[in-house]
Amino acid sequence: MPVTTTTKAPVTVNNTATNKNTVRMWTLVSLIIGSTVGAGIFALPQQAASVAAPGAMLIGWGIAGIGMLSIAFVFQALAVRKPHLDSGVYSYVRAGLGDFVGFASAWGYWLGSVIAQVGYATLFFSTLGHYIPLFSSENRLASAIAVSILTWVIFFMLTRGVKQAAAMNMVTTVAKLLPIFAFLILVAFLGFSWDKFTFDIWGRSGSSGSVMEQIKGMMLFTVWAFIGVEGASVYSKQARTRKDVGRATIIGFFSVLALLVSVTTLSFGVLTQEELTALGDNSLGGVLEAVVGPWGGALISLGLCISVLGAYISWQMLCAEPITLMAIDGLLPARFGKFNKNGAPFSAQLISTAVIQACVIVFFLNETTYTSMVQLATMMYMLPYVFSSLYLLLLTTRGKGMTHPHAGTRFDDSGPAVTPQENRKHLFIAIIAFIYSLWLFYAADVTYLLFGTLLILPGLIPYISQRIKNGDKWFNTFEWVIVAAVVIGACFAAYGLSTGALEL
Repeated sequence: MPVTTTTKAPVTVNNTATNKNTVRMWTLVSLIIGSTVGAGIFALPQQAASVAAPGAMLIGWGIAGIGMLSIAFVFQALAVRKPHLDSGVYSYVRAGLGDFVGFASAWGYWLGSVIAQVGYATLFFSTLGHYIPLFSSENRLASAIAVSILTWVIFFMLTRGVKQAAAMNMVTTVAKLLPIFAFLILVAFLGFSWDKFTFDIWGRSGSSGSVMEQIKGMMLFTVWAFIGVEGASVYSKQARTRKDVGRATIIGFFSVLALLVSVTTLSFGVLTQEELTALGDNSLGGVLEAVVGPWGGALISLGLCISVLGAYISWQMLCAEPITLMAIDGLLPARFGKFNKNGAPFSAQLISTAVIQACVIVFFLNETTYTSMVQLATMMYMLPYVFSSLYLLLLTTRGKGMTHPHAGTRFDDSGPAVTPQENRKHLFIAIIAFIYSLWLFYAADVTYLLFGTLLILPGLIPYISQRIKNGDKWFNTFEWVIVAAVVIGACFAAYGLSTGALEL
């Protein structure tokens, strides 16, 4: 899972500029900020207010800060211990827990990416709907058709080898950061009220539930906001020194954390929790509009549209990456990983685009909201996070992962030795990250957990067929347990859908 494989604006890095030991610390910092701060921040005020009052919101950010920093350091530690694993973060999961768990993580991350793509397109057109009545919330069909057309146009562009230029990245990064900084300055000096922020700081008069319930509600939104924080670790091999990676991770992480906390905190000082909850998907624009008038909302909307549209092309291109990697690594049929004469992974892009189209139809028929798409996508992203944390925990306690069928290959437990002091540090990081990951699953709405298993289930078909073709054992004992859990969860989800007990 490279840094570009995130739900934020992916960062395109010129290969000629990232030769070994040439990436400077501040370049790594920019990778973290660029890949983490994306369109999701524009929806944060409404998302936070929908589940938590100001006090619980701040506690939620504190827990997320500790947890997500530990996850970022998990990937950094694994990059140090397993520098030969270069098929993205999913390769850590495969090396440590076997083929199927690695496959499920990559498959889940791919589907999360697809859902996120639809979510961002929905956010883009709902923002346009404030200015172009054709795309208003009352005319969802027009938005669904527009998303479909945009998706297929981009697909045909990508099959011709068209990629996002570095200039596009620069424009979209500036376009999203300038309105955010304008928001922070204007709201802090013109609109923030301490009395309003503290009026019902624990949400006792609202319907958000207990403080613990509010904190749990914040969890998935905070993960969504932080996806991509492992950016510096991905490029650790090209960094001038390993110390630069650690420093960049800390600087980039706390810069992003400060930005996210500032946005949500200031918003609660402008509008009440109920007023924030009632805002649309571009709630950042709604808050600024309440402070300075319509031009503030228009400014944020413009930044959001440019940011999302600029990232859409790169993100659709990168949706194909997990499929391509799994095909190259033999977990999916080789034809899924083939490139056309223009150097584009045609089959993987076609599959991804077709699934995006199917999601557009399903989400349109079910009137699925952007918030629901975020929560479902985040649940799928959590798979490589929790299993990577478990792998590091196994490495630090028993020196190896689970038994792997391909011992002696690059997926075995080889790697440079670490000192006892380093191992203790990695153990501490792994424990915190693993506990935090489990807490996120506990805090999640069970609906999204069940739908997540339902989305993984179809992947068993190409996976098992490829195992049969290769003459490999389907699953080991540990994997059978995981498969059983997936099937049981999928059955509950299917039953819930058929009876109407579950819906997105």
